[in-house]
Amino acid sequence: MILKVLDKYGAQSLGYPGDFNYREFYRDIGYDADYDYIKPYIAKNGARVNTGIKYHRITGETEFKDYYNVQWAKDSAEKQAGHFLDSRVKQINDLNQFMDTPPIVVCPYDAELYGHWWYEGPYWLYILFKKIYYDDCNFKLITPGEFIDKFPSMQISSPCRSSWGANGYSEVWLNPTNDYVHKHLHVAGDRMCELTHLFPNAKGLKKKALNQCARELLLAQSSDWLFIITNGTMVDYAKKRIKDHIGRFTTLYNQLKNNTIDEEFLKDIYNKDKIFPDIDYMIYY
Repeated sequence: MILKVLDKYGAQSLGYPGDFNYREFYRDIGYDADYDYIKPYIAKNGARVNTGIKYHRITGETEFKDYYNVQWAKDSAEKQAGHFLDSRVKQINDLNQFMDTPPIVVCPYDAELYGHWWYEGPYWLYILFKKIYYDDCNFKLITPGEFIDKFPSMQISSPCRSSWGANGYSEVWLNPTNDYVHKHLHVAGDRMCELTHLFPNAKGLKKKALNQCARELLLAQSSDWLFIITNGTMVDYAKKRIKDHIGRFTTLYNQLKNNTIDEEFLKDIYNKDKIFPDIDYMIYY
């Protein structure tokens, strides 16, 4: 979360999701339970995997994890929703005295945070929206587009580059463990743009190949692969996915340039990577 949390809500450096009463993401009975007991519910080859059943709460910065208490977790979420609301009210009051139009506070968060990494996140949102509706606050919920419609004249600003990743910038996705990937992604991106200018009105098999190039590029660009490499989890898998998608893209690129599209190859990789069924390669034009 953008806001840091008061000490009474948990570890200040970790924000709301780091509250010690919340469910511990990294503990799962797939790894915790006795092997003979859990074996029927894990991978068929006997490898332990996450089951999604988690008995523990964060507890603290310790290896020991106490059992999860639903009511304690809800209490924390409710307190934090109130804290967030009060902070926004104060922020808007402070800004309003210096502005000619009502201030807007934009709160963009990674969607997978809610319910995945932060199990109680959806409940926090639910309580926050209830408070906004029922409590006496000085703002209304609005989308950026709706705000622009109401106040079309506004100052143009360029925000500093930042991210939710470690240390607040892009170190997670660009560091000595994964920086080699970017040159391949940039080359593929340039080649994708090149293809759209070479074949702006493609049809039939050629269009299918161009659309598949777009899919492979997007899959290669997935930030998860670089994230996984940085964190040292399933590194070989992440590297293989990058190599596979760049390799498939490059093969198709060369086939398109040489007018030698291998229909069987295209069909095979489409069946493997048929995400975004309505993609149009001309978005790269």
